[in-house]
Amino acid sequence: MAMILRAAGRRLLGVGGGEAAPAVVGRSRGYHERVVDHYNNPRNVGSFDKDDADVGTGIVGAPACGDVMKLQIRVDEGSGRIVGARFKTFGCGSAIASSSVATEWVKGKQMEEVVAIKNTEIAKHLSLPPVKLHCSMLAEDAIKAAVKDYEAKKGKLAKTEEQDIPSP
Repeated sequence: MAMILRAAGRRLLGVGGGEAAPAVVGRSRGYHERVVDHYNNPRNVGSFDKDDADVGTGIVGAPACGDVMKLQIRVDEGSGRIVGARFKTFGCGSAIASSSVATEWVKGKQMEEVVAIKNTEIAKHLSLPPVKLHCSMLAEDAIKAAVKDYEAKKGKLAKTEEQDIPSP
């Protein structure tokens, strides 16, 4: 019996002069090509100065898997459009790819548009398996956190300016 298993193993692996390995063994069970592309060629990696008034920063994490994502947006105050986005992510390939996609998708859009981006859209675009959906959820949460941070800065700035104006 052991000899039969050994021979079958050699045939399966394509060693020992037996038949070539079946296509199933040669096929990769890895990430979708879009995930690999964004992992190997991430877009918009880096960071802005978090203290800039036109920058919103969102930092989110998933304690269950250890992924941490920082996503920043730069907003043109006049038009309200996001003119730049950056990310830094500590995590798996799916988390890095989700961050990279998120930065591409937010640029050029209004704030109202980007908060409508759903993790399901990111997951579908990257063909993430169910076990990696939390990565796209982090990206959605990071976008919302960056917008919230920017809006909070603008609220504080407006209050500061109101206090600086002398009353008549």
